[in-house]
Amino acid sequence: MKHGIPILATLLLLSALSGAAFGLQRFPPPQFESGHKLPETLYPPPHADLFEYLDVAALAAALGVASWLAMKKRSRTALFALMLASLAYFGFWRGGCTCPIGAIQNVTLALFDASYTIPLIALAFFLLPLVFTLFFGRTFCAAVCPLGAIQDAVLVRPVRVPPWLERGLRLLAYAYLGAAVLFAATGSAFIICQYDPFVGFFRLSGSLWMLLFGGAMLLIGLFIGRPYCRFLCPYGVILGWLSSASRWRVTITPERCVHCRLCEEACPFGAIRTPAEPPTARDRAQAKRRLAHFLGLIPVLVVAGLLVGGVLATPFSKMHARVSLAERVKAEETGKVKGTTDATDAFYETGQPPSELYAEALALRGKFLTGGRLLGGFLGLVVGLGLVQLSLRRSRPDYEADRSGCLACGRCFDYCPVELDRRKKARERKE
Repeated sequence: MKHGIPILATLLLLSALSGAAFGLQRFPPPQFESGHKLPETLYPPPHADLFEYLDVAALAAALGVASWLAMKKRSRTALFALMLASLAYFGFWRGGCTCPIGAIQNVTLALFDASYTIPLIALAFFLLPLVFTLFFGRTFCAAVCPLGAIQDAVLVRPVRVPPWLERGLRLLAYAYLGAAVLFAATGSAFIICQYDPFVGFFRLSGSLWMLLFGGAMLLIGLFIGRPYCRFLCPYGVILGWLSSASRWRVTITPERCVHCRLCEEACPFGAIRTPAEPPTARDRAQAKRRLAHFLGLIPVLVVAGLLVGGVLATPFSKMHARVSLAERVKAEETGKVKGTTDATDAFYETGQPPSELYAEALALRGKFLTGGRLLGGFLGLVVGLGLVQLSLRRSRPDYEADRSGCLACGRCFDYCPVELDRRKKARERKE
């Protein structure tokens, strides 16, 4: 793609600027005579309140500009420039946190834990892109999200993913969303933040495995358009739902479609729906039979998901610190393991009876059993509804952008001959 050529130099410049930004500290860390080193923190140092409000204002402004550029200006070049600016600010300078994707977990924890109060900044970051998506489609994905931007920036030679494989891979995002909600609701972990593939690049730090994971994603992203966004992003699932019902949305051409197929070739995300002839009587009869079969299959898939989710509840529960601690204490008490750990030593020093810890762990396992079953049933329902959707045949006279899958990136604008002719006439009128 023509916009991907100068990206390496741009990313290196952003990295250098981010290093300078993070290097500024109001007070330097203390020096310990014993040689003790401060541990690396999971999250970047918090900004002052003023900067947090500026972050929200920057997000709202970027969403507004992105929506205007995609809906009215219809400029891929301008969207790409805004995307780089968002990558610099929300990604490298801000360290990728707070982000709307991770805020899913804050909202979930606030709903299930009365003692937790969600920060207003996290709530604003979670809601603002959803509101804009409901009105204008996925313009957040187009030019505001730093995770999408870093992938889009490295895309140089896109390869088309077969539709059947794309549909299958998209199920991973639903599973990731359900797992993130489960672990956040039980207070176990914020897995979206822990396994963010690009935060290590944004902060110029991180574990080796996560840096390798992010590097692999970027390597895949050279050829597969935005693999994380399309196949893993849990926030993208929610955005897709809302975009399907959006008030306005990006269209390939503002006027008539001439069926040149250039938009289909230009889209690296598989978001162009091709024309389809009206179904014949025979097609409708076959579609009705398939629809009946798939509708009957939905309860089977849901029940199977419930069973699988119940089985996975036990290993999932071990991600909770109190459950894993209870298992270790039980193993030490029964002599299955020798010695203690720092965690069990700290527990023994509290004086809490092990029976209370076991009871707490048992209650948590019950929550995981319920949550695991709900997660499995949800995924079974998603698969069933996906099969039902495949059985539905709709007529489509022109090439159209998929309402839920279109990322509003504007690539098709620069390839559509009708759009190019409109721009030419607009320039002539100005002259």
